Amino acid sequence: MKIAIAGAGLSGRLLAFVLSSQGHQVSVFDPAPSMSSPVAAGWTAAGMLSPIAELESGDENVFQLGKRSLDLWANLVPRLSLPVELHFKGSLLVAHRGDEGAADRLVSLLRAKAPEHDQPQPLPRQELARLEPSIQGPSHTWLLANEGQIHTVQAMQALAASALNVQWHWNRPVTLLTPHTIHTGTEKHTFDWVFDTRGVGARDKPMHNHAELSCQNVRGVRGEIFWVQAPGVSLHRPIRLLHPRYRVYIVPRAPDTIVVGASEIESEDRSPVSVRTTVELLAAAHSILPEIAEGRIIHSEVNLRPALADNFPRIETEPGLTRINGLFRHGWLIAPALVENALKSVFSADFSLLQV
Repeated sequence: MKIAIAGAGLSGRLLAFVLSSQGHQVSVFDPAPSMSSPVAAGWTAAGMLSPIAELESGDENVFQLGKRSLDLWANLVPRLSLPVELHFKGSLLVAHRGDEGAADRLVSLLRAKAPEHDQPQPLPRQELARLEPSIQGPSHTWLLANEGQIHTVQAMQALAASALNVQWHWNRPVTLLTPHTIHTGTEKHTFDWVFDTRGVGARDKPMHNHAELSCQNVRGVRGEIFWVQAPGVSLHRPIRLLHPRYRVYIVPRAPDTIVVGASEIESEDRSPVSVRTTVELLAAAHSILPEIAEGRIIHSEVNLRPALADNFPRIETEPGLTRINGLFRHGWLIAPALVENALKSVFSADFSLLQV
């Protein structure tokens, strides 16, 4: 088939890799200047693969998509042409003394919603010291054994580099998209099928009736992260600090970088990281990893997560057109399974990314 993909973010690159691997003729259109320009939200994410922890805000569908995606990532990453850091060592929930109320509420929620084999496991202090000697300060720790992490920047680069024989059209924003057709400015392009994965950029026409159900009624939710180079810090698993006021994620990346994020602000402001976020996130990270104080902030970044009215992902398919949107804060967790489901609706119900 002759296929177009509008948007070269995570979902678009996954589609390009999978469809080109199957021999389809694939064209990708994106407003970014180049393949390595960090414009899409996928570049900015910390890369936590946390289906259990995300039960805090996700539903059963997000959980099942996440569990399926863990298997799909394990299958896809070894077949990419560039190395991608991928680990399944679990993740940690930590809380300070005095924050027991917030921690107990979340842990109780996860225990009520997670299957028996995915339950949070209390981690004694001596066991925490053995697993993660650089972590100091928290009074309470739980291990979520069936979780992982992926290096998002490496994966974005590798997915595009591994999508062979794909025509990439950079600096080509899609101005209108309809079944079988893509418009870029005054040019009209016709295809057998079109996939719309533009995230916030999908708002290409005004919505009318039942707008809350449409992939085009998407909003951006601001997120901010920091990269801290900290050679003296030894960390092997992502950490979530359970705090009554804000979420803090701390994610290691080889060889010596710690990613700290991520704020969640109902705003489409793309200006640089705020002082408030800087103080709150880095102070929280320091309270868990004291050695990070001697680290160096080598990068900060802001981006917009695409979210729908209910904050859940959605696939819409009609003849000649499939829209994928609303991945919100679950992008890297659910994208492979969501793409797999979208391709099932186009090709066949038994389509599997494991067979690509």
